[in-house]
Amino acid sequence: MLETRAATAADAALITAHRRAMFAAMGRTQDSILDAMSRNFQPWVTRMLVEGKYAGWITEDDGRPVASAGLLVLDWPPHPLDPTSDHRGYLLNVFVEPDYRKRGMAHALVDLCVEEAHRRHLRVVALHSSDAARPVYESFGFRSTSEMLYVESVEG
Repeated sequence: MLETRAATAADAALITAHRRAMFAAMGRTQDSILDAMSRNFQPWVTRMLVEGKYAGWITEDDGRPVASAGLLVLDWPPHPLDPTSDHRGYLLNVFVEPDYRKRGMAHALVDLCVEEAHRRHLRVVALHSSDAARPVYESFGFRSTSEMLYVESVEG
């Protein structure tokens, strides 16, 4: 039986494992970089969960975690998209185990994240998407923007 629950700091290792698996499934990152990311991510997400800046959900099948997602609350200056708020949301770590995909779990988890954003009065929520996940996010009204990134190379 599938059940979804709120994540706690005790779930940091699981959230980290799902994050690593998400990036590994996209196939664009070396294992050594994913390992370094995971070592640094777990204490970070633990702290964010404790501070209430990361809200996450985990879907379990008879106690076995099979999917998860999170919403990060970011300090953000007032912006034309939301001229009165000093926060915005960032949707991240949406992951469903391969055997459980195409069952609506990602959609249900994103819905929980969007509901949490509404509860926290976050009018702007950003994310980065794989090509495969784009239709899920578009169904909620997410759209491509003009964002650009500068990233220094990481040695792996």
